[in-house]
Amino acid sequence: MSSTSSRNSILLIGASRGLGHAMAGEFLKRGWQVTGTVRGGTTRTPLHELADPYPGQLDIEVLDICEPDQLAALKQRLSGRMFDTLFVNAGTTNRDPAQSIGAVSTEEFMHIMNTNALSPMRVVEGLQQYVSPTGMIGAMSSGQGSIGNNQQGGRELYRGSKAALNMFMRSFAARQPDSARTLVLMAPGWVRTGLGGPDAPFSMEENVPRVVDVLLSRQGTRGLHYVDYLDRTVPW
Repeated sequence: MSSTSSRNSILLIGASRGLGHAMAGEFLKRGWQVTGTVRGGTTRTPLHELADPYPGQLDIEVLDICEPDQLAALKQRLSGRMFDTLFVNAGTTNRDPAQSIGAVSTEEFMHIMNTNALSPMRVVEGLQQYVSPTGMIGAMSSGQGSIGNNQQGGRELYRGSKAALNMFMRSFAARQPDSARTLVLMAPGWVRTGLGGPDAPFSMEENVPRVVDVLLSRQGTRGLHYVDYLDRTVPW
């Protein structure tokens, strides 16, 4: 539980827009205390619009996950807090997702791998102390991060970055085999977002409640789970 509320509580990283913002709204509807992060700046984000209808239920923090100094500052601000769930929502892709990996520039490779794999794991490792010993730590993966399911190729850099995230989470789990926490890698399906594009078959209104349903159903099931929005296990 949060140290300031009797509600169930979630620290939701990357909640300013897209899937993260929709997840924040869904958890608020279900009565959770939500602490969501947005990138710095003075721009009012969609997350700020959720604060008015849920007075006292939503806290907004600033974090760019690719900036270690900002993560260190957030750790200090959260001192004394405790959450039931930490969920890291992060994902971007290169300018031309159809490029083969050999055609990707080093600069883009480093940017995508940092944003999709390295920085989310820095957040997980850096903020795990604020998660209940029997709580949940999750990260937004993708079905495209599955090596076993990759039969057609395409989106190679994005796939590789999510596969890397999966591997790093598996290593994180292996380092603490006696932990009672639940660890989840979520494949949310192909959703119409800025990243998913307009041709995706699912809307956020369809799939985000399913994602939250799965996360809630997995509470208390210790160990690492790589699952999709219908709670189906995704092959590694």
